Amino acid sequence: MTETDPHIHVEQRVIEAGAAVRNMIASTLGRAGDAPAVVSTGCGRQVPYAMTSPHPEKVTCLACREHAHRQYLRSADQIERLSRMPGVNITSDQAAKSAEWHRDLARRFSG
Repeated sequence: MTETDPHIHVEQRVIEAGAAVRNMIASTLGRAGDAPAVVSTGCGRQVPYAMTSPHPEKVTCLACREHAHRQYLRSADQIERLSRMPGVNITSDQAAKSAEWHRDLARRFSG
């Protein structure tokens, strides 16, 4: 924790943050990128990467929690909308499960 800001934040691009996305990119490209030293957060601050978390239970910044809540709801809506487009290669059941996973995270960030 820093002296000026004791809160744990979420990255501004919360949907794309976290180990799962980095692991997917690493497995696709065959190399892993370094985690950044400083990141932009959902509340608009620049904080050390170590002061962020993708886990709702650990995020203490209220503005970041609200940001993550909105982003996960928006992502769930996009998944459902895009899954109904012609030529999409995921089933409606897969899309529904993914949308529900995003909505569950949104609920956890709002609580």
